[in-house]
Amino acid sequence: MTAFLNWLVEAIGTMGYSGILFLMFIESTFIPLPSELVIPPAGYLIYQKQMNWIGVIASGTAGSLLGALFNYGIAIYLGRPFILRYGKYFGVSENHFRKGEDFFLKHGNISTFIGRLILGVRHYISFPAGLCRMNLMKFCFYTAFGAGIWVCILAYIGYFVGNNQEKILEMSRQWTLYVIIACVLLIAVYIFWHRRKRRK
Repeated sequence: MTAFLNWLVEAIGTMGYSGILFLMFIESTFIPLPSELVIPPAGYLIYQKQMNWIGVIASGTAGSLLGALFNYGIAIYLGRPFILRYGKYFGVSENHFRKGEDFFLKHGNISTFIGRLILGVRHYISFPAGLCRMNLMKFCFYTAFGAGIWVCILAYIGYFVGNNQEKILEMSRQWTLYVIIACVLLIAVYIFWHRRKRRK
């Protein structure tokens, strides 16, 4: 892993911001390439003054958004017709699908934003958004917002930790916990606000 990280630092340094964009595009699709292996090395290169904050954050966020749009498109053009036609054979009736669609259309904004911040969810949150035909502009905004926050966190880790695999993983786990706590609080506030709005 240390050898791989060293290679990744050199590769990103050679490819530059386009390399970050490409790798984060892959990371944001269903291919299991952890962002923790892409952005911290770029943060380390910021520390070495070979890159800058704006370029790393912009390219990382853009790559994440493009990968999310790729999944979104797959869900619309392949997933939706498949589920509507064959979902009943897998226990998903059209009525169940419509209920899920209504839920995501009502709460898709916060679902997309929070989903981009949670490990194991960020890669796949684009699929329900595409299946439910979430407004594309809103999808792009909340995806970029959530992805941008995560990219900033990972770049910060790489900037201060350097090319140390163990410390990168340790700090990534710590920040993942902080993010989950913040998401739980945000969900609680959202539920309170939504219920209050319904009462009014």
